[in-house]
Formats: sequence, C-alpha cells, structure tokens
Amino acid sequence: MIYPLIRNTLFHFPPEDVHHFSMNVLQKICSIKAVKKSIQQIVEVRDASLEKNVFGLQFKNPVGLGAGFDKNAVYLNELEALGFGFVEIGTVTPKSQPGNELPRLFRLPKDKALINRMGFNNEGVAAVRTRLENWKSGSSDMIIGGNIGKNKITSNEDAWRDYDTCFKELFDVVDYFAVNVSSPNTPGLRELQEKSALKKILANLQEINYSKNKQKPLLLKIAPDLTQHQLDDIISLSVEIKLDGLIATNTTISRENLHTEYDALIKEAGGLSGKPLTERSTAIVTYLSKQLKHETAIIASGGIFTGDDALQKLQAGASLVQVWTGFIYEGPAIVHNICKALIK
Repeated sequence: MIYPLIRNTLFHFPPEDVHHFSMNVLQKICSIKAVKKSIQQIVEVRDASLEKNVFGLQFKNPVGLGAGFDKNAVYLNELEALGFGFVEIGTVTPKSQPGNELPRLFRLPKDKALINRMGFNNEGVAAVRTRLENWKSGSSDMIIGGNIGKNKITSNEDAWRDYDTCFKELFDVVDYFAVNVSSPNTPGLRELQEKSALKKILANLQEINYSKNKQKPLLLKIAPDLTQHQLDDIISLSVEIKLDGLIATNTTISRENLHTEYDALIKEAGGLSGKPLTERSTAIVTYLSKQLKHETAIIASGGIFTGDDALQKLQAGASLVQVWTGFIYEGPAIVHNICKALIK
C-alpha cells in the first residue's frame, strides 16, 4: 500500500498546506479529461445495491464527503473522479471571510483524529454560486449539498438573515441544504441549537422552500455534545418544521479518551473529529433513528474510516454516510474501499 508512505511524508508538513497541495495536484491531473476518466473507471464502484433514494434524491452510492473539505466548490471535478456519491460544499456564508488565524488545523495521528478551528473561512455565497452554476451545466450525477452558516460578525439575533441569504442564493445550484449551527469554531454559534433560535431559522427557510415550485431537502447538522433534552428538542422541531433529514454529527469539543499526550496540541481549541467520535456519533444516530421511527433521513458522520465503520452507521439507522477525517487518513481509495465492503 503506497498511500501510508505518502501520508507519513505529507504529515511532516502543515495540514492546510498539504490539503491545498494535494488537491491542486489532483486538479491538474484531472484537468486532462482522458486521465480523469481513467481514474474514475479504476476508483469508482458502480453497483445497483449501492444506489439509494433518500429525501427524493437518487444517490449512486451512500458515501459522501462532509462539509469543510471543499468549502468553495473548487474541487468537485476531482472529488467526482474519486467516486463520491455526494459532496457537501461549504460552510458558505453571505460574505467572504478569512476564518480564524493560522495555525488552525492539527493532526493527532495516535488517535486518527484532527482538531480544527477553521472558522467558516470561505469566499462568500456569490463566488460559490458562480462555480456551482458552471458545475450544474455539466452532466454529473454526483449530488451536491449546500452547507450554510452565518458570518462571524453577524449577531445571533440576526443570524436567520444570513441563512436566508445563503438559502436563496444557492437554491437553484445545490440538490439539498444543510443548516450548520453546530460548529464550535464561530463564537456563540452553538447557541443557535436552542429550540427557539433554531425554530426561527428553520421555519423561515421552510417558508421560502414551500413558496417554490419544487422544494429542496432541508437538513440540520447537529453537534455530538448535545444533552438528551437538547436532542429531544431537535427531534420535536424536526417533526414540527418537517425537516427532511439530520446530519449526526459535527465535531466535538470533548477531549476524552485520547491517546495523544496531554500537551499543547491537546489544549488547542477547536472541534475534534475522527476515530474518537465513532461511538458517540453512532449512539446519537441510533437514538435519533428510534425516536423518529425512521421517518426522517439521517446522514451519519463521525469516525468513518472503513466499510465496517460505514456499515455500523447504516445499521444504526443512517441512510447515508459522510467521511472527512477518514479521507485524510485512509486516502483517495476510501470511497472505493467502503463501497466494495458494503457490496460484500
């Protein structure tokens, strides 16, 4: 296996630099259509048993890429070549913003984990919309989700306006929406998970949604750190607002049960993702699925590295899965490997 050797070399360099370097190299390779097609033929797994119809959308396979990897819809061509069934772009905010100061992304190899405090760095909804318009003019069957959030300078009282703006701007160029109120890296954002604040945002978006000739699936991305009472509020609101789905879960602020020494790295603020999140995210998927009686779709995210990890989430009640940290540690064959395992 060549990727572990490449990964170990790349891990000697700053994570964000490696991210941009790797994707830019892949972008140059895939700019040659014949080469992209060859990669796709080798990597992509097509099988009728993998296809899923979820909230009215047809997915070629259930393995997606979570938001935060391709924030600005720059790498869709390359991610399609790697076989992803769907990609969630963003988090997108109305205005462009640089995010938090560097460094803001950290690896914990002993735990197969990452800590990030990116802070919704993105080019803004207008730039993302333009790229997605160009993408939609093609013939891809890869589903695109739009993960939307608020600008850092926007008060929580006015947060609903930011979600409103992003929803309207991206409505014609994404296949579904994910409302992100669960990132720990924008000050005060998680306060929007409280029922009254959340209801104001979601009810407004659904009102816009139902005014359209054809509605777009509306999903909510939740944190793994919610109490059972808060989860029950989310469940109640999901039914009331008629959400199409929930994404469980975002990153955690917990630092429990880590193997990495308690040094400066562990003390870094931000959301923790990867293997340490596996059990908690699965438990939340199980709880949500049972309480919602499988009537609201769930996209599982958190600690998915292998086919067994994905199967565990699907058996817990998820309809689809998303990878992110697993992609970093397992490499470009992760979708291929998971899909092959699911077929077996």
